[in-house]
Amino acid sequence: MSLRVILRILGLLLMLFSLTLVPPVLISLLFRDGAWEGFVIAQGITLLTGALLYWPNRLARKELRTRDGFLIAALFWTVLGLFGALPLMLEETFTLSPTDAVFESFSGLTTTGATVITGIDFLPEAIRYYRQQLQWLGGMGIVVLAVAILPTLGVGGMQLYRTEIPGPLKDSKLTPRITETAKALWYIYASLTLACIVAYWLAGMDWFDAIGHAFSTVAIGGFSTYDASIGHFDSAAVELVCVGFMIVSAMSFSLHFAAWREKRLTQYLKDPEARFLLLFLSGLTLVTVTLLWVTATATGSLGLRHGLFQVVSIATTSGFGVADFAAWPGALPFLLFATAFVGGCSGSTGGGIKVIRIILILKQGMREVMRLIHPNAVIAVKVGKVSVPDGVAQAVWGFFSVYLLLFFLMLLGVMATGVDQITAWSAVASALNNLGPGLGEVTSHYGDLPSLAKWILVLAMLLGRLEIFTVLVLFTPAFWRR
Repeated sequence: MSLRVILRILGLLLMLFSLTLVPPVLISLLFRDGAWEGFVIAQGITLLTGALLYWPNRLARKELRTRDGFLIAALFWTVLGLFGALPLMLEETFTLSPTDAVFESFSGLTTTGATVITGIDFLPEAIRYYRQQLQWLGGMGIVVLAVAILPTLGVGGMQLYRTEIPGPLKDSKLTPRITETAKALWYIYASLTLACIVAYWLAGMDWFDAIGHAFSTVAIGGFSTYDASIGHFDSAAVELVCVGFMIVSAMSFSLHFAAWREKRLTQYLKDPEARFLLLFLSGLTLVTVTLLWVTATATGSLGLRHGLFQVVSIATTSGFGVADFAAWPGALPFLLFATAFVGGCSGSTGGGIKVIRIILILKQGMREVMRLIHPNAVIAVKVGKVSVPDGVAQAVWGFFSVYLLLFFLMLLGVMATGVDQITAWSAVASALNNLGPGLGEVTSHYGDLPSLAKWILVLAMLLGRLEIFTVLVLFTPAFWRR
């Protein structure tokens, strides 16, 4: 492990992130909201820190190993979350403690969408835009962006890419060269964002809201420029656009690349993971809308609109809202919230366990049932027509068991701070799944939670975004041995 190479790359990435603070400054000057000074100071601090890390180590050159990729990804997301909080702490029009600022920053970058802020409608436009931009950068991962535009990372870029792309099948590349792969991902990501901006504008949003909500929609983030989220617009057209792009963004970006390259939309129907997601959302929507109609909670087209939107928003871990689903009758709030554990497809911007892992867990469960009936049979686990190696299947079970163990431990930790069971359960699940909204005391915001609980949730967000093992591996003695 080369510390100097890691510091050089970390410095480059911090300097790259400092450039992303320019648009909020321009927004501030355009709207004359007076918030530009905080962003300029934050940009200077970030740029200077990055330069101090980079310059003494600028000549360090060495191929990155897998261990280096894990360390860089974990360090950068941690450092970026801390530096991303600077503009929020330096803004004078509202007061955020360091804990709240860090929470908001990590929530944005990890595309969780949980917020400690109330009165978002009245914040300076630069701050409202900045929160949305944080989610957009975190959606695909600024590390992948760095691999795409910083060839100085060299052949070791694959180690960064593997730690950044979510899902169990991380070794597949869209193109032979990792830099070209990262570029292809960002071209698709940027194209979807542009299309979403135009669609929102045509649906009735102004340009400011269209850009902000497109950022968080394509990133499966959930931040909004209003307290009422998408419900602020009370528009069926806006909701339909949001639902469509949430579903598209919850699918694998490698699948989008394949569909674009082959010029065939049938690629989506051929993919087992995409089919499972669409069937899952359809079935859950049917159940939800039926219950809303039967209980007269929301009738007619309103029940259909609210049911469809909340199902897609929660199940894809987007976290937007058009209705207070926590107040819906019976077990419906719990049912919807539990679907967030499934999340998006592997290689998407969604959170959760990932659809492909759920498919593999179900198929392995069925295989064990068949083995009870036919003890000597050799039964392969297949996804579509492809047999899944036993190593991948074992990794899925390992991920699932560690996921549940960490969820349990963090749940106990949050409850130990004095938070009630329902609030703690939903808050930890929301953070670990990168969802955002919760139940109980965190239905509308997380600002009233104890500071220690917020730091536990920040850790949960980071673990969820980097898929647990990328962070946990750093705490093993074997990782640090030569």
